Parts: sequence; C-alpha cells; structure tokens
Amino acid sequence: MQPAQGQMTWRSNSLVNDHPIVSASNSNPGASPFDKIRRTDDTGEWWSARDLQPLLGYLRWEDFRNSIERAKVAITNSGQTADLHASERPEASGNTLRLNYKLTRYGAYMVAMNGDPRKPEVAAAQTYFAVQTRKAETATVAAPALPQDFEEALVALLGKVRENKALEAENKVLAPKASKWDAFMNSEGLIGMTAIADMLDMPVKDMTNWLVELGIFRKQLSRFGSNQNMPRRTYQKAGLFEIKVENNGKVSYEVAYATHDGAEFIFDQRQSRTAA
Repeated sequence: MQPAQGQMTWRSNSLVNDHPIVSASNSNPGASPFDKIRRTDDTGEWWSARDLQPLLGYLRWEDFRNSIERAKVAITNSGQTADLHASERPEASGNTLRLNYKLTRYGAYMVAMNGDPRKPEVAAAQTYFAVQTRKAETATVAAPALPQDFEEALVALLGKVRENKALEAENKVLAPKASKWDAFMNSEGLIGMTAIADMLDMPVKDMTNWLVELGIFRKQLSRFGSNQNMPRRTYQKAGLFEIKVENNGKVSYEVAYATHDGAEFIFDQRQSRTAA
C-alpha cells in the first residue's frame, strides 16, 4: 500500500514497524521547538520527520521528503549508513498508511543542511542541530543508577550497547572534522575565512559570496564604502562566527572568523550541496 499524506500528528501509543514509540516531548515553555518535539526510545533520542516538516517551513510533504532523500545521499557519501540515521517508518493515518521517517540527531541535522536555504526556518534548524551535535560531543555523561536485579542489568546493558553503537557511528563522522581545523586555529580558537576556503579549494570571495546566497552571511558596506560579506547576527549568537576589529597600523577594519563549530558548519554545507 502506498503511503498517503495525512494530518501532521503522531500517535505516541501506536506501533511503528512493531516497535512501541515513547514520546519525550519537552514541556518547558521556554525550550526550543526542536527540543519540544524530540522523542526517545530504547535506541536514544530521535525526531519524527512529520513533526519537523512544519518547523522547517514546508507546507507540502513531497517537498520536504526531497530534502530527506538528499540528506540520505549525503549521509551515504560521508561513509555512514543512511537507514541508521533516516529510517522509513510507515504509520497509520485514518484508514490509510502514510510514510514517515525516524531521524537521529545527525539525520535531522543533515535534513536541515539539505533544506531550502532561503527559508529562515531551515537556517534556524541548521543552527540548532549544529550546536546540539557539538554539545553532545563534549557533554559529560552522568553515572547511571545501579540495576536492582539481573533482568534490569541486562536491559540496561542492551540499551548502553545500542547507544554506544549509535554514538560510534556518529563520531566516525564528527571525529575527522574535529581534527582537521586544529592546525588553522589562532590563539583564540578562531579560524580565518581564507584558511577555510583553502580547505574547500575555492577562492575566499567565492566562498563568502556562496554563504551570502545561503543566507548565512550578508553583504554590508565597509567604512571605506566597499562591499564586505559578514556573518549574520543569528549565526554569531549561535557561536559559529565572530567579527573582530583589527588594525594594520593605519586603519581599523572588521574581519570575520569562524569558530571550530562554524568551520564544521561551512564544511558540512559544502559537502551537502556537492552530494545533492
């Protein structure tokens, strides 16, 4: 039976592929909308593509599904298993079935990276998942409660094995990127646009113009009347870029730098567009 487009709702007590879904929506009114739709089960945290669709500004499921399929290609090209991060999940919608996807954090991140860059909602999602992915890399894991019996210990062990496998798969993608920028960082942990452009094998002006097209940078007039491409404030606040005022002995001028996360963000954007 072909999946049909239905209402944008998810039944938390339904069975999908014979696996019970456990909802873990964040009830904190000040939480990010992406946190509020985050779900958890015995494999860890994940997002429903149907829940993500409106948050990324897509009205039609078919258009959003194209972004998901592009993301799966990009995930495969990065050496990962696409179905691990974006698995198809048919679900009931009235008397018919419709297609949904279960997305890991990395899968949701790649979907955002392959979304329409003209949509401000897509830019917000890219920032959220980039920041959350970085937080997950550096987070300290709290000590788990001790199991009370043998059965509970086995369940806990199985859950930890699954969690570790998912983290190992994600770290295979993240670890190479974490090391490639170390040699280019200055004493403040920032990376110049020229260094990033060199890594991408493109002129720095072409790279920043491309970032303007994606809505990550914007054109602005310098104090001397020339055009400059500078990161938008949203991406600065997210910790991806910083603007420094420098002096060559005669005049002061603004220079854009990327943080470690910002360099990864640009690199991922380029990889995703190349894969698409």
